[in-house]
Amino acid sequence: MEEKKKQASTTVTRNTADFDQLTGNIYETVAMLTKRANQIAAEEKKELHNKIDAFKSSNDMFDDMYENREQVEIVRRYERQPKPTIEATEEYLEGDIYYRNPSKENQQQKRLEVLEDEIIKEM
Repeated sequence: MEEKKKQASTTVTRNTADFDQLTGNIYETVAMLTKRANQIAAEEKKELHNKIDAFKSSNDMFDDMYENREQVEIVRRYERQPKPTIEATEEYLEGDIYYRNPSKENQQQKRLEVLEDEIIKEM
């Protein structure tokens, strides 16, 4: 398992002005952070299930008790990890998230085409 950076275990007050720098809209940023947090949660869930599935076998009762302890330790390790929303927020504030909005790109492309047409007509 990849070791994650130590993140604050207490509540951190954030400046909302920091959240609209990339997108220009705080609500769009929140939507982006939600999508990234869901991606992180899905990755962690898949990783956790893969580790727990490795313990499935048809051994005797003593082995099952030992395996259960190992499974509990793995689950506890995942429970101590920072929440996906905190990880997504940290990634955003550090500039580690790649963001693009195709609908905005299409609008900008159309505007450029209109401007180019106007310039050509003026010539």
